[in-house]
Amino acid sequence: MLPQEIIRKKRDGGTLSEAEIGFMIDGLTQDTVSEGQVAAFAMAVFFRGMAMPERVALTLAMRNSGTVLDWRPLNLTGPVIDKHSTGGIGDKVSLMLAPIIAACGGFNPMISGRGLGHTGGTLDKLDAIPGYKSQPDLATFRKVVKDVGCAVIGQTDDLAPADRRLYAIRDVTATVESIPLITASILSKKLAAGLDALVMDVKTGSGAFMAELSDAQELARSIVDVANGAGLKTGALITDMNQALGTTVGNGLEVIEAIDYLTGKQREPRLHEVTVALAGELLALSGLTVTASAGRAKAETALGNGEPAEIFAKMVAALGGPRDFLQRPRTYLAAAPVIRPCPPLESGIVQAVDARILGVAVLTLGGGRRRAEDKIDHRVGLTEVAGIGAHLDHARPLAMVHAADEETATAAIAALQRAYTLGPAKTKPGPTVIETVR
Repeated sequence: MLPQEIIRKKRDGGTLSEAEIGFMIDGLTQDTVSEGQVAAFAMAVFFRGMAMPERVALTLAMRNSGTVLDWRPLNLTGPVIDKHSTGGIGDKVSLMLAPIIAACGGFNPMISGRGLGHTGGTLDKLDAIPGYKSQPDLATFRKVVKDVGCAVIGQTDDLAPADRRLYAIRDVTATVESIPLITASILSKKLAAGLDALVMDVKTGSGAFMAELSDAQELARSIVDVANGAGLKTGALITDMNQALGTTVGNGLEVIEAIDYLTGKQREPRLHEVTVALAGELLALSGLTVTASAGRAKAETALGNGEPAEIFAKMVAALGGPRDFLQRPRTYLAAAPVIRPCPPLESGIVQAVDARILGVAVLTLGGGRRRAEDKIDHRVGLTEVAGIGAHLDHARPLAMVHAADEETATAAIAALQRAYTLGPAKTKPGPTVIETVR
């Protein structure tokens, strides 16, 4: 086969065969297809799209570019299941969901990512914990999953290496937003993890990559259809990201909120709704419960008896973190030297929030990366973040800003004030879980 002929076929609207797609991905992995040819292939897919069989073939070829985990030799007593989010502002659900699933009889090898653009990443949150090894070797990963029930780590070099190379090319050729390529990127890693079931959290709204509901619906349907076509039981929830999820945004601060959630100290209603809804769907998909509502009830019961908090503590210790982290998180997570309230420009009720600006504000504080090599300040971010419907005045700020210095605090405050629309009308946010795709 010739790569240029495959590119030409897709450029002209043709449907590629499994062999042709496999040839391109093999060439990408083995350096027998040039970076320019891969870029042209991605651009052809971006404009011409892919039929469902092509999407399945691309996903499987990328999965097979590296190691595919097999959990059967470990004789686990429950299904191997996972969740993935498309990313949002204050989305710390993975930190709670993994131990909840483990407490309900599942095993969760969660391979997560770092922050992307204005959204935070689960690995960046975990890296705030001193000693936590977010990228252990596969033997350690397997052992922690078996012994604890869950392990949240980063993608290793062995899993779906074609995805990393293709994404790097897409990132610099304006082809990131292709639904078929996004689908294959997400699912190749999940299929390589050897899962029995997967639930997707597809975000929509001002803080999401899929700001329009129709785009989120298209992506959710693509992921569900391709995953099931590739043999992985998958469902998706489309959830609201028109404001921050929870009351904190920023790596170390979100870890503290996750611990407060697991221990029952504080559970912000929208964050709780997303967490137990995803748990319910995943438990039903995996056969641990008959229905999603039964799965949700099982998750609520587990939270009530405190087992997920204990599992989280065991996971942190097993991956190198402090053994008493659950009891003393603030001892290990450094506080920012500057903490200032962000006053509203006027008194009133929050009518709307541009959640993307909240993410950018945390980026400005140093809580995210402008370039891949940037170092993150895990101390900075926002707490007490006001949501839609909140009454604000001089006594109730938009948020508390945690900064490394006065200059970045001032810049973040100015950004936050632009993000909020206030008015006299009583209002409340739309539904947190907008739609279920099965």
